[in-house]
Amino acid sequence: MVFSIAVRAPPTLMAPRRPITSILSAVRPRGGDLSRSTQASLAKMPVTAKTMSGYEPSAWGNFFIEYEPQPPQDWMRQRVDKLKQDVCMLFSEARNNVTGTLLLVDAVQILGIDHLFKEQIDMALRYVHQHHFNSACLYEVALRFRLLREHGLWVSSDVFDKFMDARHEEITMYNATFLSVHGEPRLEEAMSFARYHLESIKGNLKSPLAEQVKRALHIPLPRTYERLETLHYFSEYEQEEGYNPILLELAKLEFTLLQYVHSKELKSMSRWWKDAYGYIGLSYARDRLVEAYTWSYILYYEKDFEMARMMVTKITALLTVMNDTYDAHATIEESRQLNTAIQRWDHNAESLLPDYLKMFYKLLLTTFQEFEDQLGLNHRNQVVYVKKEFQRLSSYYLQEAEWTHQNYKPSFETQLSVTAKSIGVPLLCVASVVGMGDAVMKGTMEWVLDGPIVISCGKIVRLMNDMGATDLGRNKGDVATTVECYMHEHEVNSEVALAWIDSFMQDEWKTINQARLEDAGPALYFFGPWAKSINGPLKTIYICTYN
Repeated sequence: MVFSIAVRAPPTLMAPRRPITSILSAVRPRGGDLSRSTQASLAKMPVTAKTMSGYEPSAWGNFFIEYEPQPPQDWMRQRVDKLKQDVCMLFSEARNNVTGTLLLVDAVQILGIDHLFKEQIDMALRYVHQHHFNSACLYEVALRFRLLREHGLWVSSDVFDKFMDARHEEITMYNATFLSVHGEPRLEEAMSFARYHLESIKGNLKSPLAEQVKRALHIPLPRTYERLETLHYFSEYEQEEGYNPILLELAKLEFTLLQYVHSKELKSMSRWWKDAYGYIGLSYARDRLVEAYTWSYILYYEKDFEMARMMVTKITALLTVMNDTYDAHATIEESRQLNTAIQRWDHNAESLLPDYLKMFYKLLLTTFQEFEDQLGLNHRNQVVYVKKEFQRLSSYYLQEAEWTHQNYKPSFETQLSVTAKSIGVPLLCVASVVGMGDAVMKGTMEWVLDGPIVISCGKIVRLMNDMGATDLGRNKGDVATTVECYMHEHEVNSEVALAWIDSFMQDEWKTINQARLEDAGPALYFFGPWAKSINGPLKTIYICTYN
């Protein structure tokens, strides 16, 4: 992954330059609501027979295969070690200062170095949670509310009651309201009012607050993509009142060190996919390895999670080929044959397939065997969980193909019960857990397999995917979207359907927020990154992947 963060020898670091070539440019969110013309056209969109795919080739070519990432210099690692000690001292110095602790934790998180101080942050916030806090400053109250809830520590929304009649709502209040759970109507009122107030003043704000408000109104901080926010914050943090040069220097150095790790990974996987894509010879399928890696990087960027990123990337590439086969190429009989072979998961089942799918089937089985070999004796048995989810995904794809073959438009509830799983979230969640190995706490696999939060995440991803398809006119008529199903079932236009679906998604977000408070173990450690990955970048990843 290639960014351009200019660094030089200490004591100071230069500000980051604009990226020359950046994967993040491919996942930068785009603003704007659905146009009325697009909404109207959606209502007229028929459910057609299967069509041939017309995807564009990969926009990246051989760039990441030929790119040679430059290894970091030794002084960078030495300086990082020294700065980490300095930041630990900052946590010690702020121990008895609630406001100072909150500001420090917030800066560390947004600068993208919180993974280096998990223990210190946990101790600091537990101290804040246990001590009385009575501030007349809305910024401090809202910051405390957001940070505690983000880390699974309950704080009542009543803390905002004394500010409800104020006319100086701030961006911090607006961001905090997006951590609401079911049964908090006052936070919904606060969210609406804060948004109205920020919209009315955004044209009169100065930098960096103007840019921060603009981003928050597009995607609020609790749901934004962390690494992209970090890039913005590098240049903004220096202008803040509590600016600490130690934090910024460490953040830039750590970003550069991780950039080298990611660049090597992407180079390696690009080589793998070039060979694999040529091997299977399915030119109708999307060539989207870079976009697949982007999603894995969004989920887990820490150095120790290389195996998780690799598994998520390769599985995403494989399921993309399988999805295009079911959706845009195979006949219904060939789709049934492919699903039968995948359920058998045996090289002998290759004979069931048409010739053009045999190489893909071989690649699928070989890749999963490689996962087992790479995980080693202690974790190889867990690959069976990933295989079972891949088999389930194939069954969901076949169900959609059957609906298309029958020209059947299911009810919204029936459609979502299948497509919330066919979007791939359960599979990629399980793959992430297996790839993280010993880093994942005990019981996380059971939580992922049985937890309702994974289904809520799948519903949000599916609905955002379908709304993006509506907005961009990407629906190729392979299967009726959730938007179309709701319109058909309730006999309403697209504007009404989209408004209802947006409300439905907000309820699913509350379910996710609730889980983070009720089960602060795996819900926080594992699913926090998932909650952020499904919102900001998703629509633009949809553009890149489906174009």
